[in-house]
Amino acid sequence: MWLLLILFLPVVRGSPALMAVSDAVSGPVRGSLTVQCRYEPGWETYNKWWCQGAELKSCRILVQTDGSEREARGDRVSIKDNQKLRVFTVTMEELRWNNADTYWCGIERYGPDLGVKVKVTIDPVTEQCHYSPGWETFMKSWCPDADLDTCTIFVETTGSEFKHTSSSFSIHHGGTQASGSRHILVWD
Repeated sequence: MWLLLILFLPVVRGSPALMAVSDAVSGPVRGSLTVQCRYEPGWETYNKWWCQGAELKSCRILVQTDGSEREARGDRVSIKDNQKLRVFTVTMEELRWNNADTYWCGIERYGPDLGVKVKVTIDPVTEQCHYSPGWETFMKSWCPDADLDTCTIFVETTGSEFKHTSSSFSIHHGGTQASGSRHILVWD
């Protein structure tokens, strides 16, 4: 009985058994980001997880270890535990705008799981599309897919607008340049 009290004494005194190296991380659209979560001795063989949602009690687990150091993979996300260093690493890949949210590093245990909040943001992107003189009054649009027949257009102009904004995207007609070329800027 006394042994159990001694093992959990650091938690009772307020020392965190689990902490994220950073409570906020970001990555670019279509890029990746990495989150590291450190834990105290004694938690090495427990399952570690990464979940998405505003509240720890109701977040959706995206990927989870099996208590070993083997990497576990989910949809565009992986988790790997280094038990010697007492740190698990989460990698999110092929980031999308809707990946911006609240996430949690967690350790599964009897009773309420341990969890620490991490805010994920997606960095704005700027794309330049050059066109020849004479195309200034034509409609301009931007879609992130390589197949123009099936892509979703995020923003477009009527052709003569200097700037058009839709949702989180903008098209900015760059005006004149010494070379006579024009460009479209897209950003958040």
